[in-house]
Amino acid sequence: MNGKLYIVPTPIGNLKDITFRALEILKEVDVILAEDTRTSSKLLKHFQIEKPLRAYHMHNEHKTLEAVVKELHQGRQFALISDAGTPAISDPGFLLVREAIRENILVETLPGATAFIPALVNSGLAAHSFAFEGFLPVKKGRQTKLKELVEEKRTMVFYESPYRIVKTLKDFEEYFGNRQASVSREISKLYEETKRGTLQELAAYFNEKTPKGEFVICVAGK
Repeated sequence: MNGKLYIVPTPIGNLKDITFRALEILKEVDVILAEDTRTSSKLLKHFQIEKPLRAYHMHNEHKTLEAVVKELHQGRQFALISDAGTPAISDPGFLLVREAIRENILVETLPGATAFIPALVNSGLAAHSFAFEGFLPVKKGRQTKLKELVEEKRTMVFYESPYRIVKTLKDFEEYFGNRQASVSREISKLYEETKRGTLQELAAYFNEKTPKGEFVICVAGK
């Protein structure tokens, strides 16, 4: 009898954001696959969950995929978690989910935290239809992607690091014009912040203020 793969979202900031069901699943499975076992150990310890923890990240997912699927076929139950938010959304997970489905293994994804939804709603930009783009290419393919998005009419949502936030906002202004946008950081954490304005205003703001945290950028469509 095949086992089951659970995709379990974890808090992006406040630990209280985890669901009762997520805690229940994490306590019941045989093994927890974690993007960074050090980060996840802190979360599990906080909720007094003691389960075997294995590393599953972008550098080893191809190597570990076959072994995990084999154990699932043997009836074991796995939970996949990332450092924060929902696995497979700009995090490892897609390959494992796809392979489990190919092998007729039951996959269940729990609802829960993800950074771009609160950022989008809080932006004040149109949220009935949007394009989630995740992280832009850093070098190769960056200009091509930006050119493709120039005609996008829906609100666009991006993830960005503090090291590239100003450059990315300036790139957006260059390709899209001085559109309305918002930048959210540290969502659900103590220093949560959302700044709204034109791309030019936001670039100037974060150029003067040393940016910290994980960022979500929302840009108005054409």
